[in-house]
Amino acid sequence: MSKPTAAPEPAAAHESPAAQPESTRTGPGRLLVAVYALFALSATARAAVQIGTKFGHAPVAYLLSAFAGVVYIIATVTLTNGSPRARRIAVVSCSVELAGVLAVGTWSMADRAMFPDATVWSGYGSGYGFVPLVLPVFGLLWLRYWSKRAKSPRTIGTSAEDAGQTAGGVGHGEDIETAQRTRDTAADGKTQRT
Repeated sequence: MSKPTAAPEPAAAHESPAAQPESTRTGPGRLLVAVYALFALSATARAAVQIGTKFGHAPVAYLLSAFAGVVYIIATVTLTNGSPRARRIAVVSCSVELAGVLAVGTWSMADRAMFPDATVWSGYGSGYGFVPLVLPVFGLLWLRYWSKRAKSPRTIGTSAEDAGQTAGGVGHGEDIETAQRTRDTAADGKTQRT
C-alpha cells in the first residue's frame, strides 16, 4: 500500500527571511509598541474613571483624554500587526496623535479655564514628561523606515531576476528560489561525479 503524499508547502514557507519584511514590532519597534500600549491603557483607564465619576467638572478635558486613549489603542494594535494596511492606519493614527498633541497643547495653554483638569495632551504632554509630543514623531519615523524597507525586497528581487536573466539563469516565469535549487542540484551532481 502506498503512503499518501504530503501536500506541497505554500510558497511563502520557502521565502527567505530577507525576502519577507519583519514586523514593525521587532527591534526598537518593541519599545515603541510597549510605550503605546502603556499610554493606551493609562489614558483609557484615566478617562473612563474621570467620565464615570466627575464628568461635569471638566467634560472637554475628559473627552479629549478618552479620544487620546482611542488613538493610542489604534496605534498599538496597528504597530503590533505590522501588515502594509495596518502600517497605513498607524500612519494616520500617529498623524492624528501629533496634530492632537499640538492642538490640545496650544489650546490648554491659551485657555486654562477650559482645562481645570489636564488631559494626556495638555501642555504638549508636560504631565507625562513630553512623551506624548515625542511619541508620534518616533512612530512616524519608524513607519517611514518600514515603508522603505517593505519596498526594498521587491527591488532586490527584481534586480536579482534581471541579473539572472542576463546570465541565462532566471527567466520571467521562474522565481529566484527555483533557480537557486536548480543550481544547487547541478552542483550536487558535479560533486557526486568527481
